[in-house]
Amino acid sequence: MPWLQLRVDTDRVYAEKIEEALLFAGAVSVSLQDNADQPILEPALGEAPLWDQTRVTGLFDAEINTAVTEAKAAAFLCAQLPNARWKPLEDRDWEREWMSHYKPIQCRENLWICPSWCQPPHLETTNLMLDPGLAFGTGTHPTTFLCLQWLAGEPLQSRSVIDFGCGSGILGIGALLLGAEHAMGADIDPQALIASRDNAARNGIDPERFPVYLPEQMPREPADIMFANILAGPLMDLSCKLIGLTRVGGRICLSGILASQAEQVKTAYRQHVAFDKDREQGGWVRLSGTRITQMR
Repeated sequence: MPWLQLRVDTDRVYAEKIEEALLFAGAVSVSLQDNADQPILEPALGEAPLWDQTRVTGLFDAEINTAVTEAKAAAFLCAQLPNARWKPLEDRDWEREWMSHYKPIQCRENLWICPSWCQPPHLETTNLMLDPGLAFGTGTHPTTFLCLQWLAGEPLQSRSVIDFGCGSGILGIGALLLGAEHAMGADIDPQALIASRDNAARNGIDPERFPVYLPEQMPREPADIMFANILAGPLMDLSCKLIGLTRVGGRICLSGILASQAEQVKTAYRQHVAFDKDREQGGWVRLSGTRITQMR
């Protein structure tokens, strides 16, 4: 089905009102995006901040009358749409369009992350077959890639693993494929738990080896290795919980941290964790270390 896009360049003050106007005028969907390369990397809990310069794009059926549609939106606003322009959108299979851009990723010599619809490039290595679904974690983002690199260099035989904030399950599943005995995933998003279960099955992993839970329902048994690839704020808030779920002598890997936040996060853990050297990629930092003390 062919579509038309109506693009409106505005600022944060008017963006949401223009979004409402486009929906009123018949848009089947509206997206808001950064229009001036202003990243918002870690909003506060409950916040959905907009960019200073925002592009609002409404998607419309190609058969609509564009003049009438603009008039409806203008009537809703009681003003003309600023900087508005129409653009045809090519009719494509958008699901397959996304799939065509997601290629196998080599994390280290012994580990590849492969889309489930691709043939692994090297059958002799460990190949994690992944379909992220609606969950975070494909290996392409530095936060996940740094964890995968660390994982592939750790001794995992007979180890237990917790993947806290498991998303697609990529870290827990990777640990199992590389020799861990048992892994457990936890995430606040039920969709992530579904994706993790599906990806575990896709890689031939028995559900008993990788159970997944909402955080409040997970068992309290400490693991040999703790992954927490979330964000700096939650990592600091959850420091006691994450340390407590890592056995003394166990390893901990924290990610989702901007370089400017690394020292703050370390401070929340340093009493109980001896940190390795930081690793940075694209402005993101991975912290890893060993739990060295009991908690009172």
